[in-house]
Amino acid sequence: MIKLRIGHLYPKLLNIYGDGGNIITLKKRAEWRGIEVEVHEINPGDVWLGEHDIYFIGGGQDQQQIQVSYELNRHKEFMTSERDRGAVFLGICGGYQLLGHYYLPAEGDKLMGISLLDAFTIAGKRRFIGNVTVKTEYDFSPYLVGFENHSGQTYLQGDTKPIGNVVVGNGNNGQDITEGARYKNVFGTYMHGSFLPKNPKFADYLLELAVGQKLEPLDDKIENNAHDALINKPY
Repeated sequence: MIKLRIGHLYPKLLNIYGDGGNIITLKKRAEWRGIEVEVHEINPGDVWLGEHDIYFIGGGQDQQQIQVSYELNRHKEFMTSERDRGAVFLGICGGYQLLGHYYLPAEGDKLMGISLLDAFTIAGKRRFIGNVTVKTEYDFSPYLVGFENHSGQTYLQGDTKPIGNVVVGNGNNGQDITEGARYKNVFGTYMHGSFLPKNPKFADYLLELAVGQKLEPLDDKIENNAHDALINKPY
């Protein structure tokens, strides 16, 4: 039997806009295929339980990001080694920002990330709030959908590439039409809502990266209809 270990990073601090639904989606879609799943919540002060196949980190407010920035950097070397051995990471909004080099808020000190992505974020004067549709190059899911709510503006560099281009919404920074980021198996996005329930094929893609093999398809008629109904939904 295939076993999958999921590390949910700092859910007591970063878990807004239904981000916990991403964990539920990964767990259930794996279990429906007979995969044994362990989900470990890792909060400040907890003892780490070694390597995981997938790490998830959600969004939160600036005050919570300060504490998470400190905690993540305590484990930066380990997280980097996990990335380089092929573990899957998914960061949403504030968690996405901290997977990059830093987040510079409107007030206060720069919050250092752990540089799993070659990206940085600065606070903008405008808040982006609304539906998002992103065109991707993934054959299995040419569109991703979600809901953004952020004022941070993220810029990608080097070998870190966007997961797609914005069709509806603002994406990374409202300027270059990119949304999200990927380097190796590290993914970041500003799409809440929750992201993975709205994009079941992308959830399966993460699972396949994590277990290292193709998975049997599920009967996703309802999920796909819900996904398709949100494509190009007005901002």
